[in-house]
Amino acid sequence: MNDTAHALGASRTLWELVDRRAGLTPDRPVLLQDDRRLTFGELHTRAERVAAGLYEMGVRAGTTVAWQLPTRIETALLSFALARLGAVQSPVIPFYRDREVGFALRESRAEFFAVPGVWRGHDHTEMARRLGAKGVFEAYDTLPDGDPSALPAPPAEGTSVRWIYWTSGTTSAPKGVLHTDRSLIAGGSCLAHALRLTPDDVGSMAFPYAHIAGPDYTVMLLLYGFPAVMFEQFALPDALEGYRRHGVTVAGGSTAFYSMFLAEQRKQPGAKVIPSLRLLAGGGAPKPPEVYHSVVREMGVQLTHGYGMTEVPMITMGDPEDTPENLATTEGRPPQGMEIRIVDGEVRLRGEAVCRGYLDPAQTAAAFDGEGFLRTGDLGHVTDSGHLVLTGRLKDVIIRKGENISAKEIEDLLAAHPAVGDVAVIGLPDAERGELVCAVVEQRVGADELTLPGAVSYLRAAGLSVHKLPERLEVVDALPRNETLRKVLKYKLRERFSGAAACPTQGR
Repeated sequence: MNDTAHALGASRTLWELVDRRAGLTPDRPVLLQDDRRLTFGELHTRAERVAAGLYEMGVRAGTTVAWQLPTRIETALLSFALARLGAVQSPVIPFYRDREVGFALRESRAEFFAVPGVWRGHDHTEMARRLGAKGVFEAYDTLPDGDPSALPAPPAEGTSVRWIYWTSGTTSAPKGVLHTDRSLIAGGSCLAHALRLTPDDVGSMAFPYAHIAGPDYTVMLLLYGFPAVMFEQFALPDALEGYRRHGVTVAGGSTAFYSMFLAEQRKQPGAKVIPSLRLLAGGGAPKPPEVYHSVVREMGVQLTHGYGMTEVPMITMGDPEDTPENLATTEGRPPQGMEIRIVDGEVRLRGEAVCRGYLDPAQTAAAFDGEGFLRTGDLGHVTDSGHLVLTGRLKDVIIRKGENISAKEIEDLLAAHPAVGDVAVIGLPDAERGELVCAVVEQRVGADELTLPGAVSYLRAAGLSVHKLPERLEVVDALPRNETLRKVLKYKLRERFSGAAACPTQGR
């Protein structure tokens, strides 16, 4: 991290970070969207006016304001305006509907709720009123506006809880994760340091700004003084024009994004799908080694993958200057200040970027051990070089005849099969074995049909132990995913195939 970025990373609050960056490079762009651009100076000036408008509405320091808005310049302005006031923000992913939104509004006790009106065919305003939300106002093209001279002083400390983020809630009700300005600044600083970016780079936000990656990424822009392109709706190939027009140098999001870019590249081998692109980066979901090698080989760019979660936005990150072996097979190394401890195979974390806990005190007590380390539920180990290798989830271990089997190990091997576009391996109930191993596959377009004997033969040749070989194969058009970083929802696969008739199994 350069000296300027290092100094900015010591900012006590997000607003202080905005203020200091605006003073350094007021005319440089920070956000680009379609034909619009917002400079660092304009971010500061306009966010203060929005803050004044919110203040006139009754928003004060400590007021909880929920917002369910798409990835737009206006969303960033509203969020920084709330940071200027010291309000408590509860971002809600814009694809969530009554169940998740109602839960977030009730649990956070939000006093105001910003919505986009009708967006992508869904009437968010009507939903908010149906749910009995308080202080509903629309914030899409227009935002509250007022005279900044009426504002009180900005918050002076960044250690109070001012952010409530929501876990995806794929198997139960979402958890409200408590963050501070300092924990978000620490996470963004870790990301910025790891990626070795410069003021000449152009980033991209193809994920929901309401995701924890929103402030994580924006902090990085503020630290290094470079812009990012915002995509309100991300779909390929339509979004490629925006990447090309703005000369994006750094793209990504998660493993699913890498695969989508690869699919576009394969339509025109030999011609870079995004000529300016030099780096794909992301996290949020496991990355099979073959994905790394395919990106480097076919797209001609570097790929650095990391490890993060709503509770800790940046834990480890690959270094663009690391070895191909480490970039392909590990999640990178933790930055200074992030402590990783492995206890009975589980990854545990302690550091400034770690959340303060959950809205529910009982969940907080269960999540942290006696020394203040967060129990992640992820399994892994740290290599002699300090790189973290993830091997699966505590709840994603398949127990077959008393033997523990890592779903990730099988997924990584099958991902390299020429007929496989994507794969998820799950355990299904079985009276004889306890659980059986089931591979659920998206086939690559144009590939020959994958069969269970073919998959088993391939895995045998790759050296997989016999007791880990899949006994069932299911081929699907598309794996079910969430709407944030496109993580595969394995619980939906278990629900779908637990009671379904099985394909022929491979004997052992």
